[in-house]
Amino acid sequence: MSIPVAAKFAAALAIAAALSACSEEKVETKEVIRPVKVVEIVGGGNQRELDYSGSVKARTEMNLGFRVNGKITERLVNIGDRVKPGDLLARVDPTDYQLAVKSAEATLAAAEKQVETTALTRMRAEQLFTKEFSSKAELDQAALLYDQAVSTRDAAASSLDQAKNQVTYTDLKSDQNGIVTAINADIGQVVGTGTPVVTVAVDGEKEVQIAVPEMEISEFKPGKTVKAHFWSDEALVLDGKVREVSGSADQQSRTFSVRVSLPTDPRVLLGMTATIEAVANSQPSVSIPLSALAEKDGRKIVWVVDRDSSTVHARDVKLAEFTGDGVRVAEGLGQGDLVVAAGTQFMTEDLKVKLPAAEQQAALTETGEVLR
Repeated sequence: MSIPVAAKFAAALAIAAALSACSEEKVETKEVIRPVKVVEIVGGGNQRELDYSGSVKARTEMNLGFRVNGKITERLVNIGDRVKPGDLLARVDPTDYQLAVKSAEATLAAAEKQVETTALTRMRAEQLFTKEFSSKAELDQAALLYDQAVSTRDAAASSLDQAKNQVTYTDLKSDQNGIVTAINADIGQVVGTGTPVVTVAVDGEKEVQIAVPEMEISEFKPGKTVKAHFWSDEALVLDGKVREVSGSADQQSRTFSVRVSLPTDPRVLLGMTATIEAVANSQPSVSIPLSALAEKDGRKIVWVVDRDSSTVHARDVKLAEFTGDGVRVAEGLGQGDLVVAAGTQFMTEDLKVKLPAAEQQAALTETGEVLR
């Protein structure tokens, strides 16, 4: 009995579909193994050294200004001059203040005359009251006028003292021993009260002022020991200590001012350029190529290879800083870790990978691909 053509055709389609399903199943179950380039973390790295340049300054600098307004008529010091307490530095025109003294003297003289007059009036009122020729109210009024006159005289005496002080303030004098480091105003210039005119660096302790970026400011704490090298003498190296760290960053440079105290040494002069060397206190970090860094859900990660299973796994890392040849990792990697160095965009969790041959890995080590 012959089989119909339609039945034969249907059987052929069924067989073809079965074979296709088997083929797709085989494709779906085929394991993907991707070759990768890796770097091995051999060690934890060395402590970082921080170098910043600055200038030598006196620990205390006085910006001296007049305590009164006026036009500068004399300047008696120049930059580099040594001064001692009481030395005259500059002077403003005292004419107006001398006239004020004469006016205050005249006012005081008139007030004293008024005191004398009211004293006589009070004495006469007391005599008349004693003889019952005047009332108690008249005596009280005479006493009140006398008291007012005394108060006016005392106020006039105080005004005279103030006027005399104003005259003495027209002379700008040094308070301590030091060196003139700056002249901020000169003869003929009208200055206001407190305007800096002369800057004096006080004798005593010297220090170096440096500017530290915000990424490294945590490494500088008061009391930290650092090394100071001086450009003028390579053999001159001093141990310094961080004395002061600014509490806020500069608005323009976004750096923090750090002052380092220096021991007394006659070879260190004001204005010298110095380099401050400090060792970072943070945990040792390791470097990896920038191409090894990836991001997942907003977190910085690297893909680490499991040697036993030859699979990759994402690991969160904490970055320390970017360098010229890669990125420095502070936390997340340890000695012996194999990190995927390229093609991180193709990595997925538990992806099977093929490591380079032993001789290729050795070659990477010799060329510096294995990072410390």
